[in-house]
Parts: sequence; structure tokens; C-alpha cells
Amino acid sequence: MSYNNEYESFRSSIPLKKIIVDSDGIKGWRIYDSGPKNIKSPLICLPPVSGTADIFFKQILSLSAKGYRVISAESPVYWSINDWCCGFKKLLDYLELNKVHIFGASLGGFLAQKFAEINSHCPRVASLILCNTFIDTSIFNYHDSASLFWILPSLILKKMVMGNYSTENVSIDDEMIEAIDFMVERLESLSQSELASRLTINCVNSYVQPHKMGDLPVTLIDVFDDYALSPVVREEMYKCYPNAKLAHLKNGGNFPYLSRSAEVNLHLQIHLRQFEGTEFSSRHF
Repeated sequence: MSYNNEYESFRSSIPLKKIIVDSDGIKGWRIYDSGPKNIKSPLICLPPVSGTADIFFKQILSLSAKGYRVISAESPVYWSINDWCCGFKKLLDYLELNKVHIFGASLGGFLAQKFAEINSHCPRVASLILCNTFIDTSIFNYHDSASLFWILPSLILKKMVMGNYSTENVSIDDEMIEAIDFMVERLESLSQSELASRLTINCVNSYVQPHKMGDLPVTLIDVFDDYALSPVVREEMYKCYPNAKLAHLKNGGNFPYLSRSAEVNLHLQIHLRQFEGTEFSSRHF
């Protein structure tokens, strides 16, 4: 089945829902929710800066076919990490989800960690799977100018993001090129405020304090070829989560959930298997 056929199958079978959780009645989360609705600890997927909720369509199709409940969630415009975390908590409350497993990519992984940290007094996160992500926004060297992103034109913001999408690497293959093309289309669909707010959260000075999360089960999914973050950032993740399970992919670029979906889906299942038979299982047998 080609990429397009698979994506069309996804869009025709799983509806996009808009859920408004904020008091202004305007801000709506966009979600795809697939799998048994009686599962109260699903896997929630959070995209990177340039991603929309549909970028995880390969995870949703594959895992829900195996009995897992998978939700991909794309936030409305929030300008601070705290506001984002408050909105995400309201989304979980609306969906009547007590504790969830979060698969976060890049910014999605950073926000997953911050949400787990901020809510550690009343945990809402059962576990984390973090892909090509980071623990400290200072790596982007933009925090002095991040407060100005809101006034920059869309074109400039998109160029900032596109700078990380290298296709010049000799080892890049068709799947990785296809993944980049797909992500560029998603980036083009974002409004100026959507992109500016995400880049602001991505670059404003902030860092994760993993010790506040307790003994949360963590899996780190990394690729070993070129991607936007440096090896130093990866090493920092390992130091912060010394007990994490490591899932290494030989290659896959910035978007392995698209370009190496079979491998990523297998690692997600291995991670979630430890919860089967407990109240935090994501799967219905």
C-alpha cells in the first residue's frame, strides 16, 4: 500500500475531532481517537513544531488494529508552557482519562516531560516514550528573540523550521524523502499564530527537571543518522534518564515515526507491554 493510499484510508476511517476546553470557547484541540473507547490509559501522540495531528497516522492505523487505543493530539495556540500544560490537562479531563502514556516527538517530547513534571503531585502520566527530543530549550539559541516570534511573518518562521530539513545527506532514502515532503505539507498548513506560538514555546528559556517525575517508565527512541538535534543533546537525555530503555534506530532522520514506522511501532508495543494486565493498559484483548 503506498503512502497516499494508506493516508487516504486513515482519513476516511478516523474522523478529526475538535475539542474546545478553554473558557473562551475558541481554542480547540484537534484529535484523532482510534481504538476501544473503554480504555482509560491510551497512548497519546504529541507532534513536533511543524506537525499536525495526522502525522502519526501510521501509529494510529497499526496499533489500533492490534487493540490499542491511540490518540493523536494537536494543541491550539498557547504562548507559554504553563498554558499548554493547563490546556492538555483540561483535554484529559474532557476525555475522562486518568493516566495516559505519551509518545512525544521533538517539541511534543519536551512538552510531555514538562507536563509530567508539573503534575507530579497528582500524576496524569503513566509513562513516556520520547523520540528525537530534548530537555533544555537553550540548545536552540533563540531565547532572546523568542518573544518576538509573534510578529514575524509566516514565511520567516517557516524558513526557520525548514532549515532543519536537510535532504543533502547521501544516506537519505525514499522513505525519508517522502516523510520530509509530508511534513513540509503539514508545515505549510499551519497559520502564522500556530507556528509562532509553537516556536515561542520551543525556544523560550526552559528546562526539564526529571528528578521531579519519580520513577516514571521511560523509553528513548533515537536515530543514529543526521537529524536536527546534536549528539550532545542525545547524551544529555541519557544522563537525565539513566534507567530509561533505549530504542536505537540505525537511521530514519527527523521523522522516524513516518520513515521507519514499523520499527517505531514495534518499540511502542514493547514499551506498552509492561502495562498489560494492569489498570494502565492501553490495549483491549
